Amino acid sequence: MGWEVIFGFVKRVPKGRVITYGQLARATKLRGGARAAGYAMAACPKGRGIPWHRVVGAGGRILLSEPRASLQRRLLESEGVEFRGSRIEMEGREWFPPKPRKRRPRAQR
Repeated sequence: MGWEVIFGFVKRVPKGRVITYGQLARATKLRGGARAAGYAMAACPKGRGIPWHRVVGAGGRILLSEPRASLQRRLLESEGVEFRGSRIEMEGREWFPPKPRKRRPRAQR
């Protein structure tokens, strides 16, 4: 699978909300789990409007090294995401994609 599915999914994360690497991996059925999601985000191309900063580690931790960690924090704070120390206050900020609706079969005529 190419990273395009991952990038497309991350584009759906609303402003001011976050998703963890593990949630991203599960939602996109990414083999390799959270670690593979991290590799995908590291390969995120510039200039395509992919909000990479909305993907965080478990428990709301920023897992990037400096200076990217500071940039990610500033971007999240500019969207209204609050931090408690070095972690994001996840309650109310965590995004869960809507579940696909099951289609009902058409009525027989």
